[in-house]
Amino acid sequence: MSTHSAVRCSDVPVEPLAGSAKEESVYVIFEHPQGWSRDILDGDTFGPELTEKLRAKLKGHAGLQLIRHPGREGRSVTKRHLFIVHARQRTCEKLLVDDPTALLHLDLERPGGNGGEMIDTPLVLVCTHGKRDVCCAVKGRPLAAALDDAFPDTGIVWETSHTKGHRFAPSILLMPWGYSFGRLNESAAEALVRYAQEGRYYLPGNRGCGGYGARGQVAELAVAEQLIVEGEELAFSDLTAQDNIITHADGRSWEVDLEQQAVEGVVSSCGKAPADGKVWVATGIAQTAAG
Repeated sequence: MSTHSAVRCSDVPVEPLAGSAKEESVYVIFEHPQGWSRDILDGDTFGPELTEKLRAKLKGHAGLQLIRHPGREGRSVTKRHLFIVHARQRTCEKLLVDDPTALLHLDLERPGGNGGEMIDTPLVLVCTHGKRDVCCAVKGRPLAAALDDAFPDTGIVWETSHTKGHRFAPSILLMPWGYSFGRLNESAAEALVRYAQEGRYYLPGNRGCGGYGARGQVAELAVAEQLIVEGEELAFSDLTAQDNIITHADGRSWEVDLEQQAVEGVVSSCGKAPADGKVWVATGIAQTAAG
């Protein structure tokens, strides 16, 4: 066994969290308690024929997350939960369906376009996709179970398939805003859920909003941190990014100076050798308009 094969990727925290979020603006989140193959659209989870149709349906329109409730109780269901999230509009539509073929008939363009229930409760999706990377099983499953115990009967906490960034495990996706989080311990994750229930912006472990590219994620987080340090109350829906220009819902805006920096020793997945990477870092913030 080589030295690097014994190292868990999430135990090598050489990268900043900011700018590492999964990039997506529309999510199809489907309850599938059966086994998840390494890539949920590789044909082994849904079979070759349905997988090909799902790929064609989702390509260029939405990302797919499979979910299940933590624990054995979550493995036996009749009706399946199906959520369609439009993160930029911060909307979440809930349906109950019989099987995955229902995904082929979804309207993915219009928020609320499928006749489902529009819900305003958050979804906290903890990656437990062990076939993708062992870190998600080792660190994700205990956290999902702990959060489910801490917030019983809320329907908020789910296990989920790959969220991008198992090296930041435990990795969390927060809906309907599309934020990614990483490296949260149990108490910090519980605080995240409490904040999310109130729509309040949570900064610890925040990797950024997936509606933006890495530059926008870093810029938005830099402004959010400055405002929170200054004592402002901030909601998840308050800030929007257009590259390095950040705008507040009250009309204020900021320009964030960004610099790309090299990072050494990145272990992207368990078993892989360390490699060099590049990240964006905020180096300055200037307010450009008052509210």
